[in-house]
Amino acid sequence: MSALDPREYAVLAAEAAAEKKATDVVILDVASTIVITEYFVLASGNSDRQVRMIAEEIEAQLKAAGRPVIGREGEREGKWVLLDFADVVVHVFLPEEREFYRLEKLWSDAPRVELPAEIANLTEKPAADQEEPLES
Repeated sequence: MSALDPREYAVLAAEAAAEKKATDVVILDVASTIVITEYFVLASGNSDRQVRMIAEEIEAQLKAAGRPVIGREGEREGKWVLLDFADVVVHVFLPEEREFYRLEKLWSDAPRVELPAEIANLTEKPAADQEEPLES
């Protein structure tokens, strides 16, 4: 397998998050804003267990693609897990942690990378005024 470019690794991380039912997945191109990395991938999970599972899946898929993690933080608590892949840094949050730290606002100058439609559709943040259908 040939090496992917950093943007492709970021998209792969977003796909891995979507596979574990992450919501509100966003990729920010921070290359022109900071020098330590090129992309931030942000995703939310609904429980500490799901946050850890999303992070584990991202780590496994990027490692299989030739990009092992070089740093990891927050796994024990499962509120905000950070995975550092050098040119891609992944943040997986509980919704309340994500709202508190507001990285999208902090890095609002960074352009968003458009997600492939199949990922975007799976990870959209549900509208607050939209009722979830009841299962029968």
